[in-house]
Amino acid sequence: MAKDFYGELQLGILGGGQLGRMVIQEAINYNVNIHVLDPDKNAPCRKLCNRFEVGSLSDFHTVYNFGKDLDMLTIEIEKVNVDALEKLEEEGVQVFPQSRVIRLIQDKGLQKQFFKQNDIPTAPFQLISTKENLLNANINIPYIQKLRKDGYDGKGVKKIASQEDLEHAFEEPSMIEEWIDFEKEIAVIVARNDKGDISAFPLVEMEFNPQANLVEFLISPSTLSFEIQQQAEEIAKKIANDLQIVGLLAVEMFLTKQGEILVNELAPRPHNSGHQTIEGNYTSQFAQHLRAIFNLPLGNTSTRSNAVMINLLGEEGYEGLAKYEGIEEILDMEGVYLHLYGKKYTKPFRKMGHVCIVNDNRELAISNARKVQEILKVKA
Repeated sequence: MAKDFYGELQLGILGGGQLGRMVIQEAINYNVNIHVLDPDKNAPCRKLCNRFEVGSLSDFHTVYNFGKDLDMLTIEIEKVNVDALEKLEEEGVQVFPQSRVIRLIQDKGLQKQFFKQNDIPTAPFQLISTKENLLNANINIPYIQKLRKDGYDGKGVKKIASQEDLEHAFEEPSMIEEWIDFEKEIAVIVARNDKGDISAFPLVEMEFNPQANLVEFLISPSTLSFEIQQQAEEIAKKIANDLQIVGLLAVEMFLTKQGEILVNELAPRPHNSGHQTIEGNYTSQFAQHLRAIFNLPLGNTSTRSNAVMINLLGEEGYEGLAKYEGIEEILDMEGVYLHLYGKKYTKPFRKMGHVCIVNDNRELAISNARKVQEILKVKA
């Protein structure tokens, strides 16, 4: 670290959404100056940073000019111009995660090839470049089709369950993978600093909203066997070491009904599966990300309480100026922590915030979370 944490360090964040917002909330404790680039003039980060710039994350010149006078850049979204980041690295700006890591993870096809080359367990897959490739695929229906680039939060993903579904398949470059009849979706977030220190957060179990294909419910710590948890953590650490990443890496995985762990995909940044760490762990994922990119000792990732995280999504049928129902009622419950993301407008399934419910009794934490889900609504 070339500069001290006394108001000198200039840190840029590409992306001004809720992940960046929560990074800033932690970064304030380090006295760093925060600069944010985002295309949305009303992005959640706008009111929290030292400098906010409106501009495209995909445009070379915009990203380059934003970063050229900064000491360090990080991301809260993968869809950024990597060519600009490479040039900035060449000119001495620190970029974490590194541009080469972002380039690989931007492409789900390259991710899968990386898994195969490094003996990381993953579902059988095939890269698809044309509709003809798809019609002559080696993987039998049913399978999942994913766009190689630009998919996020369940977008860019289709299940092909019949020949009829092929009529509506993506025609852009994609990847297909065998349909996995899994028992659970699990995730491990791992952090690695430039010294090579590495630390994993305990495995978490996720429940998805089937309509939105977004994490709806997350439980920590897991009740899966010690062996499964240890195996998942070792896989995540191996991937981080193989990538030589600096920063956070979220590793989403499937646990099959046969007890096998298969890696689904990666995110080189703070992740929705780690929000419960703010209240539920000794070190939050956001604090750990900063420790990693600043090359500081990594924090204690142990859980300090049972924690359930609920994504607060915009209700179906409502679009417009957000109105929150039930806030007073949920905050009257013990161990309930509300995080709103500063988004002015809601639409169906938009992530408007999250709630973390902590309790020494796991079952009580889960039942309280169910109550919060019933009470707290975002309408318009």
